[in-house]
Amino acid sequence: MAINKLKLGVITSLEEGVKGLEKVKNLGFETCQLFCRTPGLYTEENARLVKETTKKLGVEITLLWAGWPGPAIWNFVEGPITLGLVPPEYRAMRIDALKKGSDFAKMIGVVNVATHAGFIPEGPKDPLYPGLVVALRDVAAHCQNNGQEFCFETGQETPVTLLRAITDIGLPNLGINLDPANLLLYGKANPVDALDVIGKFVRGVHAKDGEYPTDGYNLGKEKPLGEGRVDFPRLVPKLKNLGYRGALTIEREISGEQQIKDILKAKDFLTPLL
Repeated sequence: MAINKLKLGVITSLEEGVKGLEKVKNLGFETCQLFCRTPGLYTEENARLVKETTKKLGVEITLLWAGWPGPAIWNFVEGPITLGLVPPEYRAMRIDALKKGSDFAKMIGVVNVATHAGFIPEGPKDPLYPGLVVALRDVAAHCQNNGQEFCFETGQETPVTLLRAITDIGLPNLGINLDPANLLLYGKANPVDALDVIGKFVRGVHAKDGEYPTDGYNLGKEKPLGEGRVDFPRLVPKLKNLGYRGALTIEREISGEQQIKDILKAKDFLTPLL
């Protein structure tokens, strides 16, 4: 039925600006998630350009993915001590960056704001956990005041750990930007099964594919959509059965001509599942 049909999108970055949004349209997509690692770009002028461009192109931004400053090493060794709001020494500046991202999202009329929180400790008695909960509650409350959902992008924690963090933060505007490939790349869960734990919180979805890790130090390998272990023919109907009505946003973390080829291939793969 038409009510169950999901939208299809692709990721673009604020760093790419107007050209990135035009690429979304030129590739034949009606939605996108806007990604930004540079808080200095959260200006009123950039907000005006984004609003004017999306209106002209007829492209909807479904979510702002807000990055944060400081070191970021995406592996199992340095990752826990560099990523997200987990390391105490980077929390203050990263909280500030995420709040600025929320304010920018408000300027452009986007109600979902997401980020990687970092390697949320598995053990609730871990000494880093209480301060992390306070920091995340601070950011989420700022988003709530801006009329927004604050979304955790999946990957660096197990689904049950993420569920516990959402419960402990205790605000009503918490959601999840589901990256099913990340659950595999970090070795945390089968994404289809993960929906039994966190599915009701999904507000956005990355259509990305990959494999489990093969050693204890480095993430698994991202793959072109349809060539990894994410079972999209099972995942998408399960999302819809849980009430998800948002977009599937294609992400391919390479660059150049091959990235475009893989995005278009993913579009063809996903279209029958919408």
